[in-house]
Amino acid sequence: MAQYTRVGRRNEPEFDGRVYVNLDDLVRLQFGASGFSFLPRQPIHSVLAGRHASRLRGRGLNFEELRNYLPGDDTRNIDWKVTARTDTPHVRVYTEERDRPVWLLVDQRLPMFFGSRWKMKSAVAAEAAAAAAWRVLAVKDRVGALVFNDREIRAIPPHRSRERVMQILRDVVAMNHELRADSDGQPQPEMLNRALGQVAAFARHDCLIVLISDGFGIDAETSRFITRLTAHNDVLSLLVVDPLEQELGNAGRLPFSDGARHLEVDTGSARLRDDFRQDFDSRLARMEATSRRYGMPVLKLDTSQPLLQQVRAQLGYHPGARRY
Repeated sequence: MAQYTRVGRRNEPEFDGRVYVNLDDLVRLQFGASGFSFLPRQPIHSVLAGRHASRLRGRGLNFEELRNYLPGDDTRNIDWKVTARTDTPHVRVYTEERDRPVWLLVDQRLPMFFGSRWKMKSAVAAEAAAAAAWRVLAVKDRVGALVFNDREIRAIPPHRSRERVMQILRDVVAMNHELRADSDGQPQPEMLNRALGQVAAFARHDCLIVLISDGFGIDAETSRFITRLTAHNDVLSLLVVDPLEQELGNAGRLPFSDGARHLEVDTGSARLRDDFRQDFDSRLARMEATSRRYGMPVLKLDTSQPLLQQVRAQLGYHPGARRY
């Protein structure tokens, strides 16, 4: 487990970013959150390109008015029903959407408070949320968030402002600092579906929903929410994983604890390691099946590697890119 240090600064705690994030570090991510895109046109190596993931919609068109046809109008925009009813050619006029709301769902539950090498999953999720928020703001779009833990969900409606990003980051930091290995609370798997249910009520159409979580609590109800969301929006999953979840090393007998219960495990058992790996592989397979079925791209973020490097590698690096 990673270690952390805590020192005083202006009467505020500051944490080593490997375990607990701090606001200053999340703010600094605005200078590195570039070179990747959530838009439809993607490099061939991008996770958003290819047959197993839908291309994200990008900006769309809003209907503005219905008026008489004028020479030079695009005949493809003729409204034939109105034309037939009035016996006068009419066209539908559209304007391009000025922006696209983005909702970030940021998981800060107890199962996220885990890390075996470099950073905690909760810290990586916080950084991913900050990078996404700054990227959205950089292209002058609106960004909001649902930040949730095992007790509550904090909703921040989308807005195009630096202050709105700072509000999101402050809520993320606050929940991140509440995480403790010796917490009296119990993990609540249903909070994932509660967060999805709330965003489904807010995101009516043409939004981008970015789920940043380790997937704890995914069940049949989750699929129903994903179905509802992907009908009129795009959903992107940033799946945060730790190397120890994928491969249990042979380190002899090791103690494990959730803060209340203690267990000693013999990691030297080849059968145990095989079962451990198969469990992770099956969970990942379910996530990938959900991705293919609902057109929900999944980016796997490893806690042992730099965040922005992973995001750019999977979304496709665009030097000097200005669009997210």
